[in-house]
Amino acid sequence: MTACRLCGSATLASVVDLGATPPCESFLAADQLDQAEPAYPLHLRVCTDCWLAQIPPLIKPEETFTEYAYFSSFSTSWVEHARTFVAGAVERAGLGEDAFVVEVASNDGYLLKHVVERGIRCLGVEPSVNVGAAAREAGVPTLTEFLSPDTGAAVRAEHGPANLVVANNVYAHIPDVVGFTQGLRALVADDGWVSIEVQHLLTLIEENQYDTIYHEHFQYYTVASAIRALASGGLALVDVELLPTHGGSIRLWARPAEVAGEPSQRVADVLAREKAAGLQELSGYTEFSARVAKVRRDLLKFLIEAAERGETVVGYGAPGKGNTLLNHCGIRPDLLAYTVDRNPYKHGRFTPGTRIPILAPEQIAADKPDYVLVLPWNLRAELAEQLAYVHEWGGRLVFPIPELSIVEAASSKEVTA
Repeated sequence: MTACRLCGSATLASVVDLGATPPCESFLAADQLDQAEPAYPLHLRVCTDCWLAQIPPLIKPEETFTEYAYFSSFSTSWVEHARTFVAGAVERAGLGEDAFVVEVASNDGYLLKHVVERGIRCLGVEPSVNVGAAAREAGVPTLTEFLSPDTGAAVRAEHGPANLVVANNVYAHIPDVVGFTQGLRALVADDGWVSIEVQHLLTLIEENQYDTIYHEHFQYYTVASAIRALASGGLALVDVELLPTHGGSIRLWARPAEVAGEPSQRVADVLAREKAAGLQELSGYTEFSARVAKVRRDLLKFLIEAAERGETVVGYGAPGKGNTLLNHCGIRPDLLAYTVDRNPYKHGRFTPGTRIPILAPEQIAADKPDYVLVLPWNLRAELAEQLAYVHEWGGRLVFPIPELSIVEAASSKEVTA
């Protein structure tokens, strides 16, 4: 990687090198286990001019998102998060029954279904054929396309400008930051709103959330770098919200630069926090690699000692972030017998690289393991409640991020490594 994809600078500094891994959503069918898997370097660098953190664009979005294994509706808390967002966005943007809402990367319609229920005209722009089909079956109008300036212009020409454009958990997933942002501007009305949710680099660094670094995520934003990215397409940031989702996200509210006005005090406050954390100089990044290495050592030590004691450890969830963690730590079925997932699409498949079987959630109750390693740690509250039954036989829950913690049986006492 020789140049920043946002500003073109050649001054890129290493943040953490996680080796080489397969794409995180390339789950294997049983008949693929004897085939070779491609693996790509996973090396995070930061541009010392615009401070956009990024990995090399070694895979194309078409390779990942044409058929996609992630369906948002399988997370109860995520659907509720979307419902709450829609209610707030309708009020902020003053959306009436004659409004038009577009969501980019709309997945299976988990968010836009709340717009449909309000009687507001909407359209999803979703590149994945399989999840887009699920959205249409659920009654959410969905176009199967990647967003580009041309796509945005075509949608605007056919449907009119959007009063609100939503781009949640996609701004990190596109290597052409400038082109995608121009596509957002093409979609939105000249007096409209754009809402973007994306993981916050500040919490990623502070909370050791390195497993959210994977090939689907081409870049990682601070508010400072997001301002520059938005400006590349003619948008200006007017407000920001700090969210707990994905371990810590930012919701960026932007408008066309011509009507944006001055940003809110919250923008200034978050920019000040980022500066205080050293994220606009190299000092804020230099210790991250060492803290990542400790997470790996602690998890491996726990798994090895459990195996030597003859105790069983299984996983819960098969998220993309989990595959970064499993591959970086070199975890195989001898240390993690299997993992389970609520998504039937993944049942009978195997995790990329590590070849760990993925089973239905009912397998945990049938086997009564000693420990359940929770891979989607960002849903900790939701999953701790769902998995409370594990304590009935003395089982314990294990959370690997931000540091190894074990929730003991019955008392819910937490032991931190």
